[in-house]
Amino acid sequence: MAGIYENARSTTGTTTRLKDINPTSGMCPICIRECPVMCEISKSAFRGREVLYPSPENFGDSTASSNKDYLLDWSHFQIMVEVRGAKGIEAEPDKAIFSNVDVSSTAGGIDLKIPLLIPGLGSTYVAKKNWRGLAVGAALSGVIQIVGENVCGMDDRSVYENGKVQSSEDMRFRIETYREYWDGKHGDIGVQTNVEDQRGGVDQYVLSKLEVNIIERKWGQGAKAIGGEVRIHNLEKAIRLKKRGYIVHPDPEDPSVQKAFKEGAFKTFERHSRVGFPEFKGFVEDIEWLRDQGAKKVFLKTGAYRPEVVAFTFKCASEAKIDLLTFDGAGGGTGMSPVPMMNEASTPTVYLMAQVLECAKILKEKGRHVPDIAFAGGFVNETQMFKALAISNITGERPLVRAIGMARSPLTAAMKADYFVELYEKGKLPPKFTQLYGEKPTQFFIEAENLIEEYGSDVGTKIPWASVGVYTYFQRLKVGLQQLMAGSRKWNIDALDRGDIASLTEKAKKVTGIPLVEEIEREKMLAMLDW
Repeated sequence: MAGIYENARSTTGTTTRLKDINPTSGMCPICIRECPVMCEISKSAFRGREVLYPSPENFGDSTASSNKDYLLDWSHFQIMVEVRGAKGIEAEPDKAIFSNVDVSSTAGGIDLKIPLLIPGLGSTYVAKKNWRGLAVGAALSGVIQIVGENVCGMDDRSVYENGKVQSSEDMRFRIETYREYWDGKHGDIGVQTNVEDQRGGVDQYVLSKLEVNIIERKWGQGAKAIGGEVRIHNLEKAIRLKKRGYIVHPDPEDPSVQKAFKEGAFKTFERHSRVGFPEFKGFVEDIEWLRDQGAKKVFLKTGAYRPEVVAFTFKCASEAKIDLLTFDGAGGGTGMSPVPMMNEASTPTVYLMAQVLECAKILKEKGRHVPDIAFAGGFVNETQMFKALAISNITGERPLVRAIGMARSPLTAAMKADYFVELYEKGKLPPKFTQLYGEKPTQFFIEAENLIEEYGSDVGTKIPWASVGVYTYFQRLKVGLQQLMAGSRKWNIDALDRGDIASLTEKAKKVTGIPLVEEIEREKMLAMLDW
């Protein structure tokens, strides 16, 4: 695959002077001294390690992802539709309409109105800034939201004693914000813990003092396998985080570093988390300990590691009887995952799905416990959801994937909703937008009146417009999924199976075992004509 982005990436704010670049290096065929353009090499000469990360200038107001073509994605599969019969409803025209499709699910024993969860959004600024919009939107939608890693450790107002957190206003805020509009039945709020969180006693704190039901262990998946990373704009905070045990670069206690920071040589420190090294016995014992501490549900979140690690993950999760196991394919990020790592490291989502399902099938055949599965990794719409759910029904009983994890897309919905309401308040909405959708939020948010009917004046105040944006986005996913399922004559999630999709490419077939469009049901097609 040509390395056309090796020296010019939108994610790092770099480009090349010429367009006919070297297909291997990505450099201009002729590089000149007088060039004013910042390619990756040029910018790296000035900013060094900063260029590893997605646009540091936009940190806290952006999310990032890979822009690499992995040669296999969900577009390589086609949904197969049906005209005869119906599963999950009476095959009668007045009943079998798409709005009657039941898209509810259960994941880890938790009821969901839509098969969705928002994976761990932790201490990164973009999550903190948009938390209320996301949490209230998730609660209204009846889906799971997970508080991500390092929240207590990054909270300036956290109180620690003997290295253990005693209180955290940020963590309390995040949990209470979700619960304010949670119906107590659909979805729930969970807390994710990495190595730093476990050392700091975050699990004990949220279980005992905040009455959290779900603890999710995280296996070194932050920043795509090397531990969670954020930027710190304040010297005092950088020093405080180092004293709390975090890795901070450059060393904020070094006088020469302090001088360079104050003189503007660099504007942010990097805070890094440590990675864990899980072991089978230790992990199983840890999960038993969590349940003894009061955890009603225990989840595990991991990334897209090599195939043997996928099997190891299943072995641990099966023995510990984890309630929900979330895999996250390459390559997005809500914080500052290194751009080269997002592009070039980890297993892409569809490939990872194939490995996960193969391991799950083997465990099923052995009679071992297979936890419910959630899948994340670039999902943004209902067609991808449908295909991932359908492909996971390896037993013919029901899909093993019970929920799809989305983080960047609901963040986008929250940020965009909030920004356009800000434009409305300033009288600066684009004329074309107002012409199409209206001049005020109650008009341009299509679900606003439905929410107002139920929650009254809370909409636009306690329920921020960003939450309305997230809720509206999730409703689109719900209706879109209902329509696709009705087209396949499946009226509930459990009825979806691998026969509902077909491969469009040989690679898709080879990786997943899903037959090509020209192969699927060929014998049945010919037999139908023999009467």
